[in-house]
Amino acid sequence: MGSSTFQIGQAQPRIEDLRFITGAGRFVDDIDVPAAAHMMLVRSPYAAAAIGSIDKSGAMKVPGVLAVLTAEDLIADGIGTLQTSVKRKLR
Repeated sequence: MGSSTFQIGQAQPRIEDLRFITGAGRFVDDIDVPAAAHMMLVRSPYAAAAIGSIDKSGAMKVPGVLAVLTAEDLIADGIGTLQTSVKRKLR
């Protein structure tokens, strides 16, 4: 059967769990970088909806907001659109 000493269904030894169950694990969200910017994506709650317009003015008034970017902005800046692994039929 090969050189493995473990059988299917047998518990595997874990070396990383102790730090997580004792609160000593470190996650990317725990890293604090001074003056770091954060990004939030807002998606339509409607599947395959056609978005008529986006009003950025309210979001831009929130203290600390650096930018509100739409797909139009990304395309205009030569960045392109955000790609997903889900393929859907466009109208």
